[in-house]
Amino acid sequence: QVQLVESGGGLVQPGGSLRLSCAASGSIVSINAMGWYRQAPEKEREWVATIYNGGRIKYANSVKGRFTISRDSAKNTVSLQMNSLKPEDTAVYYCSAEGVFTTVDYGMQYWGKGTLVTVSS
Repeated sequence: QVQLVESGGGLVQPGGSLRLSCAASGSIVSINAMGWYRQAPEKEREWVATIYNGGRIKYANSVKGRFTISRDSAKNTVSLQMNSLKPEDTAVYYCSAEGVFTTVDYGMQYWGKGTLVTVSS
């Protein structure tokens, strides 16, 4: 079974920075893409950023230029550096692993349990 564990959330003032990390574990052979989603209170979960094998990266327009996603494929980890944070970035941030081959099966998408980011003065 694949598990994803996020870390790095917390309280930060507007304009500040936070770095989120996520580690995938299990009998993983390869992961096609890793990414981040977020869900603000009373809103639907939304996509934030994805990094694919080979290095292609995509960002949501709302975070482009402020957030940077990076990945260590050898360690099955993904990070999200968040700068110039705004109150509207407040949300639970979820790590995602997509297209995961393990030694016994294939899974389209796995999720972490989330980490809370609060941007407030």
